[in-house]
Amino acid sequence: MMRRLALASALALALAGCGHGPKGANGDDWPDYDGPGTTHYSPLDQINAGNVGRLGLAWHYDIDIGGSSLTAPVAVDGVLYFAAGSSFVHALDAATGKLLWTYDSHAREKAGDKLRGAWGSRGIAYANGRIFTGTMDGRLIALDAKTGKLDWEVQTTEGPNDGRYISGAPWVYKDKVVVGHGGADYAPVRGYVTAYDQASGKQAWRFYTVPGDPKKGFENKAMAMAAKTWTGEWWKYGGGATVWNAMAYDPELNRLYIGTGNGTPWNRKIRSPGGGDNLFVCSIVALDADTGDYIWHYQTNPGETWDFNSDMDIELADLKIGGETRPVILHAPKNGFFYVIDRRDGKLISAKNYVPVNWAKGIDPKTGRPIENPAARFPDGKAAIVYPSPFGAHNIEAMSFNPATGLVYIPAMDQGRVYVDPPGKLADWKFLSGQRISNGIGTPPPDLKPRTPSSFLLAWDPAKQREAWRIPLQGVRGGGGTATTAGNLLLEGRGSGQFTILAADTGRQLWSFDAQTAVMAQPITYRARGKQYIAVIAGSRFPTAQGYGPEWDYRERGWRVLAFALDGKDKLPAPPPVDRSFPDDHAFPFDAALAKEGAEPYAERCATCHGANALSGGAAPDLRRSPVPLDFAGFEQVVRGGILVSRGMPKFGELSDRELRAIMNYVRQRARETQAAPARKPPADDRGQ
Repeated sequence: MMRRLALASALALALAGCGHGPKGANGDDWPDYDGPGTTHYSPLDQINAGNVGRLGLAWHYDIDIGGSSLTAPVAVDGVLYFAAGSSFVHALDAATGKLLWTYDSHAREKAGDKLRGAWGSRGIAYANGRIFTGTMDGRLIALDAKTGKLDWEVQTTEGPNDGRYISGAPWVYKDKVVVGHGGADYAPVRGYVTAYDQASGKQAWRFYTVPGDPKKGFENKAMAMAAKTWTGEWWKYGGGATVWNAMAYDPELNRLYIGTGNGTPWNRKIRSPGGGDNLFVCSIVALDADTGDYIWHYQTNPGETWDFNSDMDIELADLKIGGETRPVILHAPKNGFFYVIDRRDGKLISAKNYVPVNWAKGIDPKTGRPIENPAARFPDGKAAIVYPSPFGAHNIEAMSFNPATGLVYIPAMDQGRVYVDPPGKLADWKFLSGQRISNGIGTPPPDLKPRTPSSFLLAWDPAKQREAWRIPLQGVRGGGGTATTAGNLLLEGRGSGQFTILAADTGRQLWSFDAQTAVMAQPITYRARGKQYIAVIAGSRFPTAQGYGPEWDYRERGWRVLAFALDGKDKLPAPPPVDRSFPDDHAFPFDAALAKEGAEPYAERCATCHGANALSGGAAPDLRRSPVPLDFAGFEQVVRGGILVSRGMPKFGELSDRELRAIMNYVRQRARETQAAPARKPPADDRGQ
């Protein structure tokens, strides 16, 4: 056992620094989203498979700023940093949990309609004495890591009506910080990434991921090449391909790899009616890290139409394949295939589906293109059930790679979705307030019945392209982000409320902690004052009830930082008692017709946070149990007046009195229906941006 751990540590030390240079290479620090290297892996082994039974809670810190805190912390020089909610940055003593400083970016007050996305910050980065964070209103902020004072900030968007926002972590390397953005599901957005000087905030370069209006000329040869793969007037829709999550820096080749999102709108028949690959939608693009110049691309879904974006993890490793050690990219995007790509030239080495899929028979090893099932594109207005669903086979929950076991650990899902063209003429489709998709929900074909959705933790051998083992999980999206260590440990939270540690080689559960709420954020590990800690942020990110038994309650079980160490003695307090009854005012003028009318505005504006069919999963208050929708004046102040914007509740100033009353009646109806019968368990409506 000890020999294996020593070998793993030696190998880890050789690889861990490949993403960040000397800083963090020994595992003391976890300086940015993907850890000491580029694979969510740590070479630390003070906590290992032999002694993890002694692990206990060392300290905890309660987060009380409202909204979601589904974020990956970083730890550097004995300080743990995280951005809760909408980029409200905290610095804690990494050994004790004592608060050192906070910084409020006031992103909620400045974000306007972008706050409706509700994602908040998913990660930050540290480099050269600064903390970098993006905001929902599109700013990139640099803070002094010691004091929390603002060093500089820059607006990364292109105008006051720009639909872009930042939810993902910035990426840092050398003297640069790079950031992308989201927004393509809400507005006509054209994707890009921008590099800034870490010291000054001065823009170094910008790379657009889809071409703009040809009449205005193209920024570079890459955009001119990409324009040949589009048809119609795509630029009027923005095009999409936003880089809202994963990137990776390769110091050996001095390249930045970016993952791009879905097209805007989703349905290619609308944005590019004559077909085409639509570069660089759903692609990995390699750029010169110093200049931002295009080098190569690999497109996972040419002409994508299902939201199968490639914004999931891009992890860099060296794999022995056919007797040769090759520098590769490991990538498990939404579309259900696991890709191993040579990072020198972007050529496909291998691809294999890691969940059942029906949109393609496989990936052609010669061309790298998918062998598509034509029926999956729902031709001639005929509905189709497509696997995976827009949630993806793998979403934002981080996967990780352990060089000692040779395995990748993927929080995976198996579920499908019915796709069909929206009603009316496709040429007449336009963005509507709150509308995120351009595909209707149709009736399943009679010859194809959807499977019951499921989720599982999958250990995948990328060299052999096969499953090593799997752990079934509760719910349709039961697995949180992962991290792995040289101690033969695999760390993962569960939507059902456990934070677990498994043996990285076999998947055997070694340890578990009752977190009293869902644990979906990415865990990290670091060393402070000579002691190894494991930390994760706990809290429910589910807008819709998942069916775990007692549902997580926003007011009862909020967000908190949990830090563990050997022989930790801290304990969590019991959750405060919360009234879970359904308040009702029989004087409320319930109107069944208004309740029916209110289903649509509720789905467009409320479901993203408060849950489909008003079944809250803990990401926001349960409106069925709230007295606010019983009083028009109070409801109007919250929803239309925006009195709770600072707590993360968006303002919907465009709603009429009738629409407000319709939503109130709909919520009242759902509360009474829930009381009368057990609630159904639909999947959460969260596709990742």
